[in-house]
Amino acid sequence: MKRKKVLVFIDGETIGKGNDELGRILMRSFLYTLKDLGTRPWRIIFIYTGVKLAAEGSEYLDILKEIESLGVEILSCGTCLDYFNLKDRLKAGRISNMNEIVSSFIGATNVIKP
Repeated sequence: MKRKKVLVFIDGETIGKGNDELGRILMRSFLYTLKDLGTRPWRIIFIYTGVKLAAEGSEYLDILKEIESLGVEILSCGTCLDYFNLKDRLKAGRISNMNEIVSSFIGATNVIKP
């Protein structure tokens, strides 16, 4: 049986639009729930402003490092990190590129976007 390859795609700093405080609470809850579920994702990809979650100063670094320690790959868009001047401040996961990101979508069996 083919192994499920669940990809989590995060393209922003919050979940939802309109109330950033609530959006941050929901993002933290989503990430903790992701860690605690029996089935772990294959990869988490951060793109656009989502890359800020994996960079120095992020309130989510603790949970992202826990998720990474469980064997989940965490990838952040290099172009996005460059744009926000965060390439040297990435603290969880590794830098990726559009080729790997698109290939990840193609190779995934499921994609989740909170």
